[in-house]
Amino acid sequence: MKKPIFLTTLGFMIAVLSACAGQSDPGASVPASEAGAKDAGASGEPVTLKFYNSSGTFTNTEFKTFIAEPVHKRFPNITVERIEPPTGTTPEDFFTSGADPDLIYSSSTTHSKLIALGVLQDLRDYIKKYNFDESRIKPFLYNYAKGLSGKGEVLAIPFNSNQHILYYNKDIFDKFGVPYPSDQQMTWEQAIELGQKLTRTENGVSYVGIDAEGPIGLAKSLALPIIDLKTNKSVLNSPDWVRVFNIAKLNYDIPGYVGKGDKYVYGRDDFMKERNLAMRPTWLANMVGPLEELRQQGLEVNWDIAPVPTFSDHLGQTREAQVHTLSVSNKSKHKDEAFQAIAYILSDEVQRTLSRNGRVPAIVNPQLEEEFGADIPVLKGKKVQNVFVGQPLQEHNFHQFEVDVQKYVNDAAKSIAIDKVDVNTALRKASEEVDKAVERLQKNQ
Repeated sequence: MKKPIFLTTLGFMIAVLSACAGQSDPGASVPASEAGAKDAGASGEPVTLKFYNSSGTFTNTEFKTFIAEPVHKRFPNITVERIEPPTGTTPEDFFTSGADPDLIYSSSTTHSKLIALGVLQDLRDYIKKYNFDESRIKPFLYNYAKGLSGKGEVLAIPFNSNQHILYYNKDIFDKFGVPYPSDQQMTWEQAIELGQKLTRTENGVSYVGIDAEGPIGLAKSLALPIIDLKTNKSVLNSPDWVRVFNIAKLNYDIPGYVGKGDKYVYGRDDFMKERNLAMRPTWLANMVGPLEELRQQGLEVNWDIAPVPTFSDHLGQTREAQVHTLSVSNKSKHKDEAFQAIAYILSDEVQRTLSRNGRVPAIVNPQLEEEFGADIPVLKGKKVQNVFVGQPLQEHNFHQFEVDVQKYVNDAAKSIAIDKVDVNTALRKASEEVDKAVERLQKNQ
């Protein structure tokens, strides 16, 4: 997508951001007990930190509440401004255009790409320089972050734990006289059986009981990679992937599940806007912020949350917790200020704000979890305690090309749902396609 209009637009945005400045306060500092830094190190000179979101749902309201406003309040000379490239811009497009952000927000869908692009700063020297207390970060999040490069570097600091829950539309359950999901964790078989009771057509409206997010989503219950990091080969023929696809097939085979035009994937809009999807297991961050924005527009869904289902031998665990992280660009001219901003965002004060506004904190502090959702109206009266039922799995480290080859897994799912191909045949074909794609992508590097 390296088009002239994109380069012109992005160049203009960067120029504007470079000219912006906050107010000056040479006395601004961060107590080490809160931020893990010795001091703010602020010269008092106005500094603008440019913020780039490389992946994941992160609304402008969340950006202001969790990043821009708290950082500027603590460091009045620092202003954080968001760069918003045109929709569809990839990290490759963004960085090859000459963009130089200071702060990078990312998740597993782009971590490996950012590492391959060589744009992330190793933060070990800054951790030492500012006495940042790494022990405050939840181990299952930080161990993932520290393993990203495979070289002992720290390229990202966890910002929040994006965990899975089961959203359900109470109106659809009420309509068909079906009891709501229990506060006890269900198996996938139980969840799909419940979904079957709600998959029906009434008054011309087709209702779908549950979309278990297909094989890609279901695989997160077992923390499964698609490509082996050492051999660069597909692992789709493993017994665990067969289990995953068999559950997906069970979901697809519900009578009435596949809709008009062979629709077999149901997402956020079906739950929030069309309101014909009864249950949706997905990320917290994918739905809470958008549901709150919908509420602010005067459109509310009658919904609640239950623990996310899992496989029968994994009860007590949830899916992989997606690690949303903050990094410093290695081309930033304000690395110290950027790291200090991250350190402060990891303080109890800011992580409390994050928790009270519907995101699970990255730091170890049970009190903050007790305050989860307290300041976000859309979570008032919801069963927020179900967010913390079960232990999240540590997210697997993605192969550099894992996101690129997910389409072959999705193609296999489609062949099972629409063409009624058997699981073993679909997986064998997908595995072959993945191996060919990895070989091709390696040659094109």
